[in-house]
Amino acid sequence: MSEDNLMLDELDRRILNALQADASQTNNELAASVHASAPTCLRRVKRMVDAGVIQRQVAIVAPEKVGAGLTALVEITLDHQAAERMVEFEALVAGEPAVLQCYRVSPGPDFVLVVQVADMPAYHALAHRLFASHANVRNVRSFFSIHRSKFETRIPL
Repeated sequence: MSEDNLMLDELDRRILNALQADASQTNNELAASVHASAPTCLRRVKRMVDAGVIQRQVAIVAPEKVGAGLTALVEITLDHQAAERMVEFEALVAGEPAVLQCYRVSPGPDFVLVVQVADMPAYHALAHRLFASHANVRNVRSFFSIHRSKFETRIPL
């Protein structure tokens, strides 16, 4: 086992599956659902948190219910791809709350972003702020979601 990979047994996987379905359950509810004792569950969850297997526990909000109904998938190609320029762009988008995800990708564009904003004017403002005014951005290609047929945060275990 490397330091980066915690060995997960069947109980760990049951705990992770249960938490991915509903992280709001109490430790006692979790223990009952995975057929383990409460102290065992608590110890296992703490171990997985400490090891970084469980990164954080969050609430998933319906974007349309909070005025953020426009989802855009944005491909970004930089003019210069030196490592420090890539890191510079990542720092730029990391500071933008509307950018939910940022991936370096290959081949094709340098980055793919997942953006969630209120509407097209909000997207236009974001695009100007992040892309049009940034000298190293060569190409931007945006795709706008017209229907989300699947959204899942659960990782199959």
